[in-house]
Amino acid sequence: MATQRYFIELAYDGTQYHGWQVQQNAVSVQELLNKALSTLLRQPIETTGCGRTDTGVHAKEYFAHFDAEGLDACAPGIDKKGLNALLPHDIAIKNIIPVNADAHARFDAALRSYEYHIHFQKDPFLNGFSLLLRDTPDIELMNEAAAIIMEYSDFSCFSKSNTQVKTNNCKIVKAEWVNTAYGMVFYISADRFLRNMVRAIVGTLLLVGREEIMVHDVREIINSRNRSKAGMSVAACGLYLTEVKYPYSLIPLA
Repeated sequence: MATQRYFIELAYDGTQYHGWQVQQNAVSVQELLNKALSTLLRQPIETTGCGRTDTGVHAKEYFAHFDAEGLDACAPGIDKKGLNALLPHDIAIKNIIPVNADAHARFDAALRSYEYHIHFQKDPFLNGFSLLLRDTPDIELMNEAAAIIMEYSDFSCFSKSNTQVKTNNCKIVKAEWVNTAYGMVFYISADRFLRNMVRAIVGTLLLVGREEIMVHDVREIINSRNRSKAGMSVAACGLYLTEVKYPYSLIPLA
């Protein structure tokens, strides 16, 4: 039988999940998506995600790919509404996209973007989706430090220990704090991210914003390549994967 590869675009509230990737003793987004696709298409389906998100991290835009046998590229059997009906309320399928057989959701991703949200007044509608801080950090100091981070490529100091990757180099093209009506948002974009990298960067920049370390100390931290020199990782609740870009167009099924 002929096999067709598809990209699937989804969004999820990560609060109840132990990240994207299948875990032995915990529920993950990938596990539920695999089960729903297998039920809908009546064949075993294994998805490959565009990257890992940690426990509690959210995704406004996430891509995965999977292969299905015996279906046309525009098969009516891959029904977005039907798939959504098989998934819980906190996982939403946005698009299903037929792609070439060699397209890869993870390896082909050219740019990934994250946001980290902070608020300063207790708000039940932000609880679980933003980090509540008592004091307001200095956003100008944090943006000075963020600009320094963009000068570097080796981010070993912001990586979770004992991760099996070939390189700790990343190309950051955007790192900026912006004030909002309720607090602040940190925007960061890069070709790739290390495990726990964004949360460690935010934790370090908050030290600068609270003047617990100086702006120029960020250079020493990065040059050390030592995770213990950087700030603590902030809570997962404020972190969102917001965009994944590919070097080719993705046209959804109608």
